[in-house]
Amino acid sequence: MLRGLYHIKHNCRVVFTHTTRMNSTIDKPIESSIKEKLQNALTPSHMEIINESYMHNVPKGSETHFKVVVVSDKFQNQPLIKRHRIINELLENELQSVVHALSIVAKTPEQWEESSKKISPSPACKGGFGK
Repeated sequence: MLRGLYHIKHNCRVVFTHTTRMNSTIDKPIESSIKEKLQNALTPSHMEIINESYMHNVPKGSETHFKVVVVSDKFQNQPLIKRHRIINELLENELQSVVHALSIVAKTPEQWEESSKKISPSPACKGGFGK
């Protein structure tokens, strides 16, 4: 069994990558559910599911704050608001239960190829409760 937690400094942010041969559905059930739903519905050419919960005041290992990057032909001729609605509808159960925040980057393959392919870091958590 291979387990490891690695951090990679990328554009002034630290991205945590957990590598394991264990069943990721058990280790990260919400992340796995998000990945499966987006993969099945949108067949993306590129997809990233980034758990940003560690940036917030939640218990270690939480799955409450995510950023998704989805590149799909299914976004062709769809305005940005429609792309976001598609993703929000696919993840309706997660958003109504455990996911507190979802940041979405939704592009066509052409837009992705023309872009820098760098994802902007999310802003630092302000602590909530009007702080």
